[in-house]
Amino acid sequence: MGQLTNEVKTGGTRVKKGSAAPVFIALALTAAIMAAGYAGLCAWAGSRTTFYPKETISGVDVGGLTVEQAGQVLAGALPGRTLAVSPAQAAEDEGWPPEAGGTSITLGELGYAAEQCPGIAQRHFDQQAAAPFLSRGARVLSLLTDSSGDGLTAQDRDEETFRQGVARVAADLALEPADGSYEMLDDQILLTKEANGRSVGEEGLALVLEGAAAAGASEVQVDVTTRPAQALSIQEVYDAVSGEMENARYDQATGGILPEKRGASFDTVSAQRVLNAAAPGETVSVPADIQEPEITAEDLKAVLFRDLLGECTTHVSGTAARVSNVKLASAAFDGTVMNSGDVFSYNETVGQRTEAKGYKAAPAYVQGETVDEIGGGVCQPSSTLYYACLLANLEITERYAHRYIPAYITRGMDATVSWGGPDYKFTNNTKYPIKLVAKYDKGYLTVQLWGTKTDDLTVKMTYETLSTTPFEEVEQLDPSLAPGQRQVKVTPYTGYRVRTYRNIFDGSGALVSSDVEDTSDYKHRDRLVLVGPPKEEAPAASAPVVPGTPAEQEPASPPSAQEPSTPASGPADLPAEPETPAEPAEPPSIVVIPPAEE
Repeated sequence: MGQLTNEVKTGGTRVKKGSAAPVFIALALTAAIMAAGYAGLCAWAGSRTTFYPKETISGVDVGGLTVEQAGQVLAGALPGRTLAVSPAQAAEDEGWPPEAGGTSITLGELGYAAEQCPGIAQRHFDQQAAAPFLSRGARVLSLLTDSSGDGLTAQDRDEETFRQGVARVAADLALEPADGSYEMLDDQILLTKEANGRSVGEEGLALVLEGAAAAGASEVQVDVTTRPAQALSIQEVYDAVSGEMENARYDQATGGILPEKRGASFDTVSAQRVLNAAAPGETVSVPADIQEPEITAEDLKAVLFRDLLGECTTHVSGTAARVSNVKLASAAFDGTVMNSGDVFSYNETVGQRTEAKGYKAAPAYVQGETVDEIGGGVCQPSSTLYYACLLANLEITERYAHRYIPAYITRGMDATVSWGGPDYKFTNNTKYPIKLVAKYDKGYLTVQLWGTKTDDLTVKMTYETLSTTPFEEVEQLDPSLAPGQRQVKVTPYTGYRVRTYRNIFDGSGALVSSDVEDTSDYKHRDRLVLVGPPKEEAPAASAPVVPGTPAEQEPASPPSAQEPSTPASGPADLPAEPETPAEPAEPPSIVVIPPAEE
């Protein structure tokens, strides 16, 4: 009989009966013990009235603390915690100023304030208590090896305070781009290199700050957007500041004041090299030759057109057409402003005298003859202006005397003009703008020059008559006249050669200077008398003069002042100050009225 064995053959493999049972039993027993232990751990965790050991909230240890205790601990730790926030990009790479770093904010300023902490502790403990039974033990076990703990959530803060904190951080990180600029000092030019700006999106920043608060981080970096600035061009700076210095000026177009301009010169190559080496936003200096303006916009505003520099008034007579021309021409330059150094041209300012502009035909001189011409009379405004300029002590640039001596102004003080011919020009040789004002009122034309007086000097104009050329009477046969009839066709003028003096006195009345201003040569004109054919049967006798016709008298002309025989050389022998001339008597109807100008 064979030996009995405790083996079973299964699928070709022999298994010894009874050998696996103890292992399985041991494993099952171990698992049961572990399950029971884990269940006990979960039950223990669920029964706790304190936080699990080693539990943290945003890095603050609250393990083993009650909710009240945890709230107190959080209130002492969270609100004052500082979170440093900086751009992720480097300043030198983005062209920001080197000092443009980051900022910081506390969790309290982000809404995690002390008054929020009891609620934070309660919410996190409730979360612990509400965890599923089996997960409680896992949480306890994980805390033994994992120190991450709980993080803060949106529920743990005051949302309005959080948004305000985010906005403040965004504002702190933001930079306005600063374009390159320059400034001129006494002997140097300061160049400031451009510095780029930056901006931060608040929505993205809020997520970063929220994550940092949850993790208990002490610093965080955020992405920002660079805002480029305008670079400084050395050549543009040179073009702007180089050249002649300019004082503040009046702008005729706008009626405002143009600012002053310094004159400067500097080495552009050296300046560019210095600017290239500068950091963004840094100010460097380069030597320069600077010319400072004498008159600033502020200075000019305080004294603009403050003083009456010179004034002249003349009586306007003649035909209605002539009066109209005088008014039209004077209105053309009324309100004209001349800056320092400007040259006034009467012809350029008044323009061509045409019918289209409203000028009318009035008596004027044409090659010594008196004829009606469009614009006759426009020399009276130019002469009145000339005399005002003399009294204002201005520089006369171009002036011509009339062919014949005019009656409306002192001899030697007139200025004739003609389109395409003589012009009257003067220069504003003062440091300030001058305004021309022309007013016609009740037969009188007044021209004023307003500016800024900087001294106490006054001007008196005098003249002397150097020579006189009398006129003669010339007869001309006119068969159209009755036998023996006489008629004046051309009125006569006496010729004069006159020298004028500009006499300058100081504030005390003492003569400072007496200089020859100009010499005027006024031509003489003979009287032309038309005579009829002689009477055949009448005895020889003088032909009668037409009633009312001046026979041998010179037409009215301005009376001269006392005329010294020698030029003035000092206070004792100054030529006498001229008087305003009297208007000529009204000529008879058959006499051609002499014109005043053109």
